[in-house]
Amino acid sequence: MMVVWVPDWPVRAHALAAEISPDSPLAVVDRGLVFACSAAARAEGVRRGQRIREAQAKCPGLLALDYDDALDHRSFEPIVSALEALMPGVQVLRPGMCALRARGPSRYYGGERQAAQMVLNTLASLYALTAEGGSTPAARIAIADGRFAAEQATRMPGWPATPAQTHAPIIRIVPPGGSPAFLAPQPIEAIGDPALATLLRRLGLPTLGDFAALDFRDVRARFAEAGVHAHTLSSGSDVRRVVPRLPPQLRDVEMSFEPPLELVDQITFAFRTASERFVAELTHALLVCTSILVELHTENGAIHERSWGHPRWFSAADVVDRIRWQVQGRTGAGNGALGSAITKVRVVPQEFDSIGNYEAGLWGSTPDDRVHHGLSRVQSLLGHEGVMTASIGGGRGLAERQVLVAWGDPVEPAPKVPPPWPGAVPLPAPSTVFERPQAVTVRGAKGEPLEVSQRGVLSGIPSLFLPVADEPGAPVERLRPLQGWAGPWPVQERWWDAEKARAFHRFQVVDASGTAWLLALHDRRWWAEARYD
Repeated sequence: MMVVWVPDWPVRAHALAAEISPDSPLAVVDRGLVFACSAAARAEGVRRGQRIREAQAKCPGLLALDYDDALDHRSFEPIVSALEALMPGVQVLRPGMCALRARGPSRYYGGERQAAQMVLNTLASLYALTAEGGSTPAARIAIADGRFAAEQATRMPGWPATPAQTHAPIIRIVPPGGSPAFLAPQPIEAIGDPALATLLRRLGLPTLGDFAALDFRDVRARFAEAGVHAHTLSSGSDVRRVVPRLPPQLRDVEMSFEPPLELVDQITFAFRTASERFVAELTHALLVCTSILVELHTENGAIHERSWGHPRWFSAADVVDRIRWQVQGRTGAGNGALGSAITKVRVVPQEFDSIGNYEAGLWGSTPDDRVHHGLSRVQSLLGHEGVMTASIGGGRGLAERQVLVAWGDPVEPAPKVPPPWPGAVPLPAPSTVFERPQAVTVRGAKGEPLEVSQRGVLSGIPSLFLPVADEPGAPVERLRPLQGWAGPWPVQERWWDAEKARAFHRFQVVDASGTAWLLALHDRRWWAEARYD
């Protein structure tokens, strides 16, 4: 593993942006604390993590600059790009430090030291062209068996620090297999966990070698996963690989209209070719898009955007359909209506997947594929909300838990631990839930009507039942006896809203055929909400 480190990079980046010499006493401040400081400031006693007041007290001539994370990353980008052009597979650990695999470059350039020297020459030529004064960064390069050992090699003392050697690039190589011996004398604080390092030092383990000498099983039993990770690093067994960055490719597609268009058919017809090119580029990259963002730019400067999902993947016709539905949904009155004609349509892919996961089977399409094509065809004719799918949501009532989602839109998964719903129907849930409650008849043993008092007391015992509406004057002989019943359970909903407030009582009954019912008594009328089949 090869690690390239430019010390005090945040100071250098912010100093060059502010047109200040990096050699002056500087401190980059983040939320009132010193984030980084220059060598001149450290010579006066300024340290990372100090309060800015304390740092200025130690160094009266200290210049404080506010830390800008974007500036820190953006200024390091030319170095990363130059290294990627020289050696592929660069992982940015943080601005100012990156890692590479040393095996391939060392074979190509004739050795590890030669490969490291090529990196240094690249940095020197880059900064000779871009940095003021032609000064090169004091880069440090270390090569070791693991990333942790290489990082420690760049940080250990012994690097030139004389004024004449301030910008002298240096290479340090740990021999193969020598990482454990190299790390053994290093202080325990090098593991990067201050709390664990303090505890280990109190236990008489001041160095990485002392900690690595402990048995692995004892470390796991005493310090759990954090201790196991630190023990692995201390013993020189860091197996973390280089994870090179993959710059995202811009695959969005847009089309401008001059003059602006107002008709839906004109917009969709004009964008058809662009959508075909969009899908063709994804197919060439062996990708499919499962979610897109459609932006509608209007003549008055407004931008209307919406994310669209797909149950499988977007074809060119699917993209055009989403644009048409979004334009149709924005026309007319309302806050979301288009205030003027459309000047530009932009489609941005949000989620990708491998095209291999959507290839047709050996014997053709599956029944799911035919269902998908049929529903998509119906949806293209009826509109986005013409085809709905059901999912389970949260709520007290059974009908409330049925959430209808347009075909293709992402379905929110049901929470593993549902929120408390006072008055909700207990499990097991009934299998048949009526779209609208059905009127039923429930009477006492002598055919008398039943009701619940304000104190929740039932006026009689439910004994007779008929799954049809109560008819005045109907003979009692038509009713069937109940085998069992339970309740009542009071339910009070939206008591704070006078218009939507509702109070009723739930019951569970079993009729003569053994079928269980979920009933509700509301305003002295009985309703069947669901049936336990």
